[in-house]
Amino acid sequence: LGLDDAILIKDNHIAAAGGVAAALKRARAAVGHLRAIEIEVDGLDQLREALPYKPDAVLLDNMSTAMLKEAVAIVGGQAKTEASGGVRLETVKAIAQTGVDYISSGALTHSAINLDVGLDFED
Repeated sequence: LGLDDAILIKDNHIAAAGGVAAALKRARAAVGHLRAIEIEVDGLDQLREALPYKPDAVLLDNMSTAMLKEAVAIVGGQAKTEASGGVRLETVKAIAQTGVDYISSGALTHSAINLDVGLDFED
């Protein structure tokens, strides 16, 4: 698995392309149908705009659990759904109950306790 196995279209890509539809069209034209495309959306309007272009997955960014539940219903199995942004370990269960396929949480990495390990060679 490498960074070139799929395409993730983020908010800056959408802005640079001129919108959700333009970003998805350009990505699909560039890689064809054999590479997965996931697009980040931060609202239901963006989600509705994305679905006709058949993304393989949608990253639902910073949405409330009520909005996530509505987003899952709108997607209706047309793409995988991933909840991201603002996910805390205390909210994972409620987010999972919305029906999303995946949950990503930065709490797993940005809150981890570090360990200082060193290796010294001697003559």
